[in-house]
Amino acid sequence: MMGFNGDPLSGGAGGNSLSSGIRGLLRRKQVDSNRVTTESGHPKLAKELSILQLMAIGVGSTIGAGVYVLVGTVAREHSGPALTISFLIAGIAAALSAFCYAELASRCPSAGSAYHYSYICVGEGVAWLIGWALILEYTIGGSAVARGISPNLAFLFGGADSLPFFLSRMLIPGTDIVVDPCAAILVLVVTGLLCVGIKESSFVQAIVTTANLFVMVFIIIVGGYLGFKTGWTGYELRSGFLPFGVNGMLAGSATVFFAYIGFDSVASTAEEVKNPQRDLPLGVGASLSICCSLYMLVSVVIVGLVPYYAMDPDTPISSAFASHGMQWAVYIITAGAVTALCSTLMGSILPQPRILMAMSRDGLLPPFFADVNRRTQVPVKSTILTGVCAAMLAFFMDVSQLAGMVSVGTLLAFTIVAISILILRYVPPDTVPLSQSFLGSIGPIPSYSISQENDGGNQINPVATSSAYSNNSLAKEEASVDYPLIVKQLNQEKASEQERRRIAAWSITAVCVGLLSLTSGSSAAYLPIVARYSVCGTGGILLLCGLIALSCIDQDDARHTFGHTGGFICPFVPLLPIACILINVYLMINLGAGTWIRVSMWMVVGVFVYVFYGRKHSLLLDAVYVSTERADEIYQNSVEYVA
Repeated sequence: MMGFNGDPLSGGAGGNSLSSGIRGLLRRKQVDSNRVTTESGHPKLAKELSILQLMAIGVGSTIGAGVYVLVGTVAREHSGPALTISFLIAGIAAALSAFCYAELASRCPSAGSAYHYSYICVGEGVAWLIGWALILEYTIGGSAVARGISPNLAFLFGGADSLPFFLSRMLIPGTDIVVDPCAAILVLVVTGLLCVGIKESSFVQAIVTTANLFVMVFIIIVGGYLGFKTGWTGYELRSGFLPFGVNGMLAGSATVFFAYIGFDSVASTAEEVKNPQRDLPLGVGASLSICCSLYMLVSVVIVGLVPYYAMDPDTPISSAFASHGMQWAVYIITAGAVTALCSTLMGSILPQPRILMAMSRDGLLPPFFADVNRRTQVPVKSTILTGVCAAMLAFFMDVSQLAGMVSVGTLLAFTIVAISILILRYVPPDTVPLSQSFLGSIGPIPSYSISQENDGGNQINPVATSSAYSNNSLAKEEASVDYPLIVKQLNQEKASEQERRRIAAWSITAVCVGLLSLTSGSSAAYLPIVARYSVCGTGGILLLCGLIALSCIDQDDARHTFGHTGGFICPFVPLLPIACILINVYLMINLGAGTWIRVSMWMVVGVFVYVFYGRKHSLLLDAVYVSTERADEIYQNSVEYVA
């Protein structure tokens, strides 16, 4: 880890190898900023996105066909007429993650989203796992969405068998595999559109999203008219507003929480935003606000039209209108489902090439993925590969049973982003990695003594032989002779700051361990009651101690200058990020053993890829770590410094 000084003489060869591996997992990269030198050679993505386009991406990625199904299932099984409150609670929970994303996106506006943030704040090992999980999420998510389009599209043309034969689903003889040519073709069409350019693809997504919004407005207005006309029969029930109690309403909130997944796609386009400090937070916040408002209004109307126990779990909105004699409205609602799915499909495929590109830029994946087309200024090769893989998966597999794996990737990303906020505020990185090639390019300005660590990482020994640094050292020596009390005070302040950082780091660790223990114990129904209470009690104590410690100590002053400044600042730290972690970890633990087994298999594959390729090709493998103050001096004296 940066800032740790290894001892090459301790531990023997085996110990050195183990230490090298651990420190490699903990190395962190620099925030991409205006200090990135031209020696990096990475082509930049086109800065074309405005606030309206970001809102279209966020809303289009979030509002899928799930809302056309979820309202019936959740109302029947969990919430009843309180479905609107369930959507509100889930929206507030999603907003906690949105606040964290908004700050990190404006501070670190580069491609990669949660992968990029975790690499900067947590370390390379966690960043790799997050990036690998996001690859799985977007691939399966896009394939599942594509599979859901063809049945709805067929309904618009008259029925399940109304599509042309080359688009219709068919069973491969001698197998139980049902192929879906329509889904695969739609994925390839979207892939081609994304290759044209971010401006063009975002424009098309804005059109599709607008069509979906008009359908939802139609549902709200016409459904509201029917409700006032019929007296809102769905609310006149003997069972009351909470037929399943408060616990049922909260269970419904946990279910509909996944209807808000998608706003993080806005963060993945950070490098392509014209004014990221202003537009990224607004794009995330506005997208989530619009989605929450529409969800609540639709649920108010539908639950009022039909009693919750009489809702069709598969087509609740269509059947609600049909029960009032409006059969023609079914076609409009189905068209809304199709446009919602098409928009979500674009939102699912859009982020993955940028994740792959960011990982390739850092050396963790082959350079093939980092290639950006000079004309369209998008990662065309990564986009094509992503689209082909998603199309093949959509063609051959019904991936609906793998939908839980999508949730794991999203919730993991949400959790790490919240942890990154705590690290940024209390223990932000105080060292900066510089490549050997960059140090070699700055010429004779300073001459540094480089000390090799046993893990292959380096640190600059603050011994300079240039005249500027010699004069600086001489001035410090004179100051120590003339003003010994000032020097002593500075040393005491430095020691106090190091102690504060140590307490903060242990407090964040205690919070994370406590949250994991608390949620695991509360969900482990297979454990004896005494063991469950013991685990929950221990976790609660750790959580409380960590929260109190973080609330009492000061946040790091470096947070004011970390990354790009002038953007959104997450409020109510540390309480808000801790609440975000609690919700996301609880939802992850309750996804089911089958989901976790499948995700673990994918993660094991990722570990092998990292061990045999990423670890050996990481750009930080031979990086030199210097303090932020020393980095300022180096950049200012570099002939390649980009102002």
